[in-house]
Amino acid sequence: MWQRFTLYDFRVIGHYLGVLLVFEAVAMAAPVLVALIFQEWNPASRYLLGAGIALTLGTGLRMLRISPGRLSRQQAIGVTGFAWIVLSAVSAIPLAMSMHYDSYPNALFDAVSAFTTTDASVLVDINHVSHSDNMWRFIMNFVGGVGLVVVAMSFGIMGNSTSSLYSSEGRGEHVLPNVVQTARFIFRFAISVILIATILIGTVLLVLGMQPDRAYLHGIWLAMASFMTAGLTPMATSVTYYHSLAVEGILMVLMVYGGINFALQNEIWHGRPRMFLRDNEVQAGVVWWLVMLLVFITAACGSALANGLPVLMRTGLFTFVSAATTTGFTMFTSNQLAVLYPSGAVLVLALVMAVGASAGSTAGGIKLNRIAIVVKSAVETMRSTVSPDSARIVTNYSHIGKRRLGEDEVKAAMTVLILFISTYAIGALAGIAYGYDATSAITESVAMASNSGMSTGIVSPVMPEGLRVIYILEMWAGRLEFVTLLALACKIFVSVKPRGLGRRRRG
Repeated sequence: MWQRFTLYDFRVIGHYLGVLLVFEAVAMAAPVLVALIFQEWNPASRYLLGAGIALTLGTGLRMLRISPGRLSRQQAIGVTGFAWIVLSAVSAIPLAMSMHYDSYPNALFDAVSAFTTTDASVLVDINHVSHSDNMWRFIMNFVGGVGLVVVAMSFGIMGNSTSSLYSSEGRGEHVLPNVVQTARFIFRFAISVILIATILIGTVLLVLGMQPDRAYLHGIWLAMASFMTAGLTPMATSVTYYHSLAVEGILMVLMVYGGINFALQNEIWHGRPRMFLRDNEVQAGVVWWLVMLLVFITAACGSALANGLPVLMRTGLFTFVSAATTTGFTMFTSNQLAVLYPSGAVLVLALVMAVGASAGSTAGGIKLNRIAIVVKSAVETMRSTVSPDSARIVTNYSHIGKRRLGEDEVKAAMTVLILFISTYAIGALAGIAYGYDATSAITESVAMASNSGMSTGIVSPVMPEGLRVIYILEMWAGRLEFVTLLALACKIFVSVKPRGLGRRRRG
């Protein structure tokens, strides 16, 4: 039987949401500082107001429980489930007050998109967004990509309720034995990679003639967006704006790197590549990506880009890597995706976005490890079918060490797989019901739920209100990988349902 949320549970959840809101208020100091440096006085006032609102709400919520203790599993689910929406709602306030959104709901859509690293945007006149607004959008990318709870744990602001919070955010693997140490490793590792990439990209842009301040601002933004597999850019033409093969090459390396499990990155970092090479998820990913890349290039040969092999390989490879890692960078505007590529090539991109990259990485989607587990389970079933009744079939697989394939792993993988496919289908049917082309509707739904954001043009400031709500729910569910979200929904339902409802009458 489902356990109800009690008033005490809601007080505890509110307290921890207050802690995260205070942290968000502190984080808004970054866009304020950028605004002051570049003399953007209006954005500075907006983010000071946003920080004040976050601080006021956070302080008020923290007073709901003065002495926080260890969180229960259901309380952790509540904190994690609500945090992504509550923080997005407050983050959208300074964005909505700018001249680049038609309404607050559009700003909320962008905030949810940024935190979930989807980055399908409804911005108006993106090329003239202030430096401070861009900085805030990319900071949301970073925090969302690493994980709200992981970042908070890295700074030690979540008290002693770390294990339940860590697992409730869809992270089941520990890089290090202690979850706090794991969170700090992920945070520091991400910061290190981003700083190195910022220097490389900024230097390339400087050589290309960009002013030093813009070069390194764009460098840090692109570094964060690529390693967080977010795909956000400060320009409307995305990566094409830079016209640089060097920039594209660096971004592809970062996208692939961001799509690798942090635990496996730790093995590489410590000079143990053997575990990485033997990992079934890595092997499955290599086979899957090579096969799908071949199919994609073959299908793309009928596109408007097929006027030369170098152009086709450059744009096709970059677009494929961006889709496969659920990053969402493009070599053209969103409206051109369905125009420049045949429908077959677009559906291949949707398929690789649906699967995504590695579990325990910044990428979205079903994840390669779950696909590998389901395939191994299917092979085991076929082996047991053709084997004698007395045979005992045991299947092992390698994923951060040798493991035995058990019923629990298969059940968990199948559950998430079915939920993702169902969500993709529901979003696609909604798009079709609103009158959009089937290929575009399928691709858009997959991009939202897999947190890729590679749009075919449906996402826009004038998209239907109902579709915007559906896409927000898809992004939210995909980022939490459904289990936390569904558990939260069920607990809220049983909490508000009258206790006598559904009981059998006696006598």
